[in-house]
Amino acid sequence: MPVAEALQRLLASAAAHQQQPVRALSLTDALDQILAEPVCSAIDVPPWDNSAMDGYALAEADLAQAMADGLPVSQRITAGVAPVALQPGTCARIFTGAPLPAGANAVQMQENAELLAGGRVRLLEPVAAGDNVRRQAQDVVAGQPLLAAGTRLRPQDLGVIASVGIDQVGVRTPLRVAVVSTGDELVEPGQPLSPGQIYNSNRFTLIGLLQGMGQTVVDAGILPDDLASTRDRLQQLARQVDVIITSGGVSVGEADCLGQALREAGEVALWKLAIKPGKPFTLGHYAGVPVLGLPGNPAATLVTFLLLVRPYLLTRLGAAEVAAPAYTLPAGFAWSRAGSREEYLRAHVEDGRVMLSGNQSSGVLSSASRASGLLRVPAGQTFSPGDLVAFLPFSGLLG
Repeated sequence: MPVAEALQRLLASAAAHQQQPVRALSLTDALDQILAEPVCSAIDVPPWDNSAMDGYALAEADLAQAMADGLPVSQRITAGVAPVALQPGTCARIFTGAPLPAGANAVQMQENAELLAGGRVRLLEPVAAGDNVRRQAQDVVAGQPLLAAGTRLRPQDLGVIASVGIDQVGVRTPLRVAVVSTGDELVEPGQPLSPGQIYNSNRFTLIGLLQGMGQTVVDAGILPDDLASTRDRLQQLARQVDVIITSGGVSVGEADCLGQALREAGEVALWKLAIKPGKPFTLGHYAGVPVLGLPGNPAATLVTFLLLVRPYLLTRLGAAEVAAPAYTLPAGFAWSRAGSREEYLRAHVEDGRVMLSGNQSSGVLSSASRASGLLRVPAGQTFSPGDLVAFLPFSGLLG
């Protein structure tokens, strides 16, 4: 199945689930959370005209006198102080962010003014109405929608919400996601390796990815290559979590017990995608709980999570935007192998060109550690140095 079709089916499956409950979070805890409700402003920002400079506030009508003989200073206005109305024929010493007094409509910066004897101030440059003034509601108008439901909150979004006086927002409760590794060959780091065994790297990759998304992780350990044990563990986890993510065991070999268990349950919706690495990716259900079966090879686990699992989880959380950004950049190498599957190469940008980051075998994870993103190669495509290619930076895929 083509990747685009598989993703469409995944997102449709995610959207069919009941949305996560809403919880109220303070702004200090809301970074990267998904808004469950729109945010609107009840106030203007700024709430009054204010000075954009340290300088002198005056009425434009007094400009000629201000540039000839100068104006007396009738008051001093600092930020946080409510001024009185400006006396005609005077100016006010004013500081950045301070409210503009009634009767004033311009500010001249202090660098363009000189203090005369007797405390009068003469302007060295003219000003017009509105100069160096931040108008009321210049940023936000009362009643204006600020952020839509489904927005994933960035630091600047939190600042905008705070600027209108809101201290907490309604966001979606994180999903409880079980991480299951499969295979008799797996050993946890820190333990000695016996012949034929390897360390379980996928567990740490997946847990890190889920924690980076703010989800609640249930570490379900390693499943042996035993069908009965696989059934029991799936049944147990289905009572505890919202989603089960597995690595390995989803093909059709004798030892691929996870795939067998899902097929027995009659709940395999996706299997075998036209993607490299990651062909055996599976979507199934067990006791009504979604099971996202990722291939066991570590690079394939990473790629399929970023391209398929991440948007699935974001959709479950009500995110409005789930696609990772792709940028068009020139290739710094030639690709002459036109494959039958859409391919994702671990790559980095060097001197403005996309370069391979090492061995592209699905069993090699170190090249992903050296990479800064993925280069997408459509099925049947080749390219030469300088040809434009699609680059998906990890900053977008992870953020």
